[in-house]
Amino acid sequence: MAATSTILIVGASRGLGLAIATEFLARGWNVIGTVRAGVLTLLHDLAEANPGRVEIEPLDITVPDDIAALRDRLAGRNIDTVFVNAGTTTQEPHVGIGAVSTDEFTRVMLTNALSPMRVVEALQGLVPATGLIGVMTSGQGSIANNRNGVGDVYRASKAALNMLMRGFEARHPDRALLLLAPGWIRTELGGPDAPYTLEENAPILVDLLVGAIGMPGLRYLDRFGKVVPW
Repeated sequence: MAATSTILIVGASRGLGLAIATEFLARGWNVIGTVRAGVLTLLHDLAEANPGRVEIEPLDITVPDDIAALRDRLAGRNIDTVFVNAGTTTQEPHVGIGAVSTDEFTRVMLTNALSPMRVVEALQGLVPATGLIGVMTSGQGSIANNRNGVGDVYRASKAALNMLMRGFEARHPDRALLLLAPGWIRTELGGPDAPYTLEENAPILVDLLVGAIGMPGLRYLDRFGKVVPW
């Protein structure tokens, strides 16, 4: 891609989103990253160190008005890649599904499934036919690979996200779309016991994103570039 290529990373304040932003910047891309309004983050430090190349936009993906406002602010821009990284995990991973609170189920589903798709639907017009719309999912969203029955709510939210992206693909078959399952990574979300570090994973994931640009259809890939079974 040319040096003027731009990626919009939704959820870039820390962890994997920040690492991906840093890697794209190192490869000559311009970066637009979203953070929650009123919060100073490491992305702000990255923007200060790279004036004109890193932009910061306020966004809470669970607030529809925030998404609409972001779309309006970016109207007329050409965004080569939109990557929705924002998401959450469950606070009740070992609670049986029948005992999970309604509030917890709703919170995780809203953040991991409905809200990312609202972003995709709202921002798709910014991405040219030669670009890419990507979403961070998880291998735990694979129905075929669910062998241990743990973490039902998180798994269900990512399976729902995958299904919703399938529907988006059916309506937009010429779009290049990617569901990216990064594996278990040592972040605040993944915890200290995860086997993969941010430093080793970010370049691999960026390679996968760049490799999917302009390739019509929806792919569900793990960090090795292998297809994850639905």
